[in-house]
Amino acid sequence: MRSCYIYSGPIRRALHRLKFHGRYRLAQALATGMVEGWTRFGMEADLLVPVPTSSARQRQRGYNQAAVLAQALSERLALPMHPQALRRVRATPSQVGLAQRARRENVREAFAADPQWAWGKRVVVVDDVCTSGATLEACAAALYQAGARSVWGFTLARVILKEERDQKLRL
Repeated sequence: MRSCYIYSGPIRRALHRLKFHGRYRLAQALATGMVEGWTRFGMEADLLVPVPTSSARQRQRGYNQAAVLAQALSERLALPMHPQALRRVRATPSQVGLAQRARRENVREAFAADPQWAWGKRVVVVDDVCTSGATLEACAAALYQAGARSVWGFTLARVILKEERDQKLRL
């Protein structure tokens, strides 16, 4: 899993506007930062796949912010993006406020991948924010089950959890 920024300050505000205030055109500007991160991390892929959102959240927002970011990234990197490669097969409650173990259980088996798109491919799953990595892990499990050769998670931002900060301070 790779993230371009820490989820704070201007990046956090921009993502909130994208995700909760209908400012989907921000994805174009945010994708520029993702391209820089892509290059810095030496990422390689055959296919970009956005994390699927539930149909209820899609209706509520009118779009999937991960798909909007993945599309902008796809255009800039000249890589195919196929949202149909991964689908949400079970609606899940919001992950906000859940502990890491609860997050993993919440999204376990919530996704399924289509071997037609994933088989033998190096897949990069795109999302806006990574908190615990549980969603990206669940997506990766489904893609591996569908025959993906490799799977990476790639997000614009990463939340630094209190436990991680405390551990780094102890080191």
